[in-house]
Amino acid sequence: MSDKAWDGVFSEQTDRRVELFTESISFDRRLYAHDIEGSLAHAKMLAKVGLLSSDECQQIEQGLGEIRQEIEEDRFPFRTEWEDIHMHIERTLIDRIGDVGRKLHTARSRNDQVSTDVRLWIRDAIDGLDIALADLQRAFVERCETDHDCILPAYTHLRRAQPVIAPHYWLAYCEKLQRDRERLTDCRKRVNRLPLGAAAVAGTSLPIDRQDVARQLDFEDVAANSLDVSSDRDFAIEFVFALNLIAVHLSGWAEDWILWSTDEFGFLQLPESFCTGSSIMPQKVNPDVLELIRGKTGRVVGALQSLLVLSKGLPLAYNRDLQEDKIPLFEAYDLVNSCVRIAVPLVRLTRLNRESIAAKLDQGYLDATTLMEELIRRGMPQRTAHQLTGSLVKIALERNVPLHELTEQEMRRVHSDLDRTLLEVLGVKKAVEAFVSYGSTAPSEVADQVSRWRERLGIPSTAHAT
Repeated sequence: MSDKAWDGVFSEQTDRRVELFTESISFDRRLYAHDIEGSLAHAKMLAKVGLLSSDECQQIEQGLGEIRQEIEEDRFPFRTEWEDIHMHIERTLIDRIGDVGRKLHTARSRNDQVSTDVRLWIRDAIDGLDIALADLQRAFVERCETDHDCILPAYTHLRRAQPVIAPHYWLAYCEKLQRDRERLTDCRKRVNRLPLGAAAVAGTSLPIDRQDVARQLDFEDVAANSLDVSSDRDFAIEFVFALNLIAVHLSGWAEDWILWSTDEFGFLQLPESFCTGSSIMPQKVNPDVLELIRGKTGRVVGALQSLLVLSKGLPLAYNRDLQEDKIPLFEAYDLVNSCVRIAVPLVRLTRLNRESIAAKLDQGYLDATTLMEELIRRGMPQRTAHQLTGSLVKIALERNVPLHELTEQEMRRVHSDLDRTLLEVLGVKKAVEAFVSYGSTAPSEVADQVSRWRERLGIPSTAHAT
C-alpha cells in the first residue's frame, strides 16, 4: 500500500521536503481520541445502512480500540510521511485488518473529518474549562467569609473613589467569570453541530444517516450545508474569542493584585510559594505568577488575530490554509487553562494586610460622595450638593485632615445650612453603611449576593454571609 491516501493520480513521489513542510502530525496528534471517537460512530452508522457488515464493523472497532490504547501508552509510531492524525490512524488500521480498514473512509473526507474532530475537542475543552472557572469563582466566594469586615478603597482612574467591603471586590471578579462561563456555554451550542457526512464539499451519493452519527456523538444538530462545513471555522474563532475575554479578565485581576502587593499599596501579602526572587537583589519577592498571567494574555490575543487573518478572504470551500487553525487554537486554550488553574490556589492563599489598609483608609476622601448624597437627601439639588462638597474637600485638603474633622464654622463658611449633624454619614465605615441600592457595597446587599453565589456554586453556608 502507498504511504499516501491520495496518490493514485500521481506519477511522482512526494518530495521529502514537501512532506516535512506539509505535515501536521506534530501538533494535531492531540486529536487522536476524538478522531477515533468520530470514526467509531461513523463505522457503526455505515453498518446500520448496509455499507459495512456487522463483522467488518466489529473488526474496525477492535482495531481502533487497539490503536487508541497504543497511543495512550506511548507505543504508537508517528511518521511525518503519513501527514496527520487521521491518516496515521487509518493507515495503521489498514495495515492490521486489510481491505476492511479501507472501507472506514466511505462517505467522508478529511475535510469533514477534521472539522468533527476539532468540534469534539473544543466541546471537551469548554466543559473542562467551565469546571476550572467555577473553581476560581469558589475561591473568590470562599474569601468572603474571611474578609467580610474588611473595608477597601475602590478606584476610578487609579484614584481613590469610594469605600467598599472586600467581598464586593471578590464578587466583581465572580461576575466577570460568570459572563465568561455563559459565553462558553453559548459558544458550545454552535460548536455542537455535526459536520461529518458533508464529505469533501458537495455531500455524498451514498445512503448515509448523519442524524444517527449525531445521536451517537451527542451533537445537538447536523450542519446543513456541505459547502459551509468544509470552510467553516467560525466555531473555533468564537471559542478563541471567549478565551480572549477570560484572559483579559485574568490579566486585569493580576494587574490589581500586582499593584496591591507593592509597598506603595501594601494591601496584599502574596504567598512566597507563588513568588520568585531576584538573581542579584537579595530582598526581592516578585509576583511572577501574576505577571506571567498578565503577559500570557498577549499570546492569547495573538492567537485570535492569527485565526481571523487565516480565515480572511478564503474562497469556498476547503483550503489547506485551514490546517494552520489548530496551532493558535491549541495554544490559546493551553495558556488560558493553565492561567485559570494556577489562579485558584493563589486566590485562596493570598492574605489582605488589614493594618496597612486601615492605616490609609482616611486618605482620598472616600466619604465625599456619601456626604454629597446626604445633602441631596436634605433637599439640595445634585449640582449644588456636588459643588458644596467639593468646597469642603478643598478646605480639608488645605488643613490635611479628613472631612469628619472639619469644624462647624468651616462648614458654615461654605453654606449656612451645613452643620455638624453631617458627621452621622462621615467616615469610611459610616459611608459604607449608608449604601442601600441593589448591586452596591451595602453590607446587607453583599451578604445576599454572597449567599446567592454560595448556592449557585454549591458552597455550604457559614456563620458569616460576608
